[in-house]
Amino acid sequence: MSEYLIFLAISTATFALFSLGLNLQWGFTGLINFGHIAFMTLGAYTTVLLSLQGVPILLAAVFGAIVAALLGLVIGFATLRLREDYLGIVTIGVGELIRLVVNNQELPVGNTWISGAFGVQSYPIPLFTTPNLFFRFVMIGLFTLLFGITIFSLWRWIQTAQKYRVADSTNRITSKQELVLRWVVGVVLALLAAAIYLAGVLSLYNYNPKAGLMLLSLLVLALVFWRLEILVRSPWGRVLKSIREDEEIPKALGKNVFWYKLQSLMLGGAIAGIAGGFFAWQISAIYPDNFQPQLTFDAWIMVILGGSGNNLGAILGAVIFFAYDAVTREVLPRIIPLDESRLGAFRIMVIGLILMVLMIWRPQGILGKKEELTLGK
Repeated sequence: MSEYLIFLAISTATFALFSLGLNLQWGFTGLINFGHIAFMTLGAYTTVLLSLQGVPILLAAVFGAIVAALLGLVIGFATLRLREDYLGIVTIGVGELIRLVVNNQELPVGNTWISGAFGVQSYPIPLFTTPNLFFRFVMIGLFTLLFGITIFSLWRWIQTAQKYRVADSTNRITSKQELVLRWVVGVVLALLAAAIYLAGVLSLYNYNPKAGLMLLSLLVLALVFWRLEILVRSPWGRVLKSIREDEEIPKALGKNVFWYKLQSLMLGGAIAGIAGGFFAWQISAIYPDNFQPQLTFDAWIMVILGGSGNNLGAILGAVIFFAYDAVTREVLPRIIPLDESRLGAFRIMVIGLILMVLMIWRPQGILGKKEELTLGK
């Protein structure tokens, strides 16, 4: 059970990073990107191929993020002057192009070259060797600190909803619906965090390499989330939001809209590149078919579910997505007598139904703000 919780924590952290990159591009800037998987692909392959050449693992991951950002630069110069629908078509084409190129090219693996279709295996993974007892206690301390910050942040977030009182619709006070929603979401997240914390502490003490990878992924996620929150609340972030609403207004104020869009595309791509490194480390062997367009649309589901234009919403969307995936994989086979392929289709149908209901009841997503809704603009 603890190993499965650790697996879910790594998956959730990886795709939360992936979704944060997409949320920056679409939720805050309004850029429709249907080829987000291209950044993850380049990040993953750059990280593992450089590490096989002897580059330190973390430095290889940094280079993976840089290469993904450079892809954003190339895509940006080619597409950002197009209309939104053309931008979406071009990006999905680029995503498939990258995957097919990797599949049909020979790749440098160590001292040899192999066909990309054969995949890449046996590459270094961070924190794979068992550390000494002191370092394990340091890791447990960092994990405890991260858990404490998470619980404290959830408590503060819920407490802001306690300011609810009866007010008219023009008063900017948390509504009763918002109050209940925050309590439910906060309590569920706290329980999940507690379960993962207990599993993580045990696995870090009786060292499991996947527990070390989980700690690293959660620390990186926390760092990226913290810096993104500072950025989107800065003047730079306010310009991105104004571009999303109506780019003619920042143009009239003398802002270089194209440059701001390019920065958003590159930074979102770099974050997805980091997610690609963690994705490769988790599965321990990467093949071109691991990077199907479906992963992009999974990220879209997470962003829409949690609330576009909200970084915490992107993380919440990833948590809900993987919690739903885990629960339905275990529970549905005991309830519905279907074979594996039909059961997979049924699970996709159910999450589609959930999204339809959400779009009717709360089109801005669980944590999104209706006044910042980007759908339909």
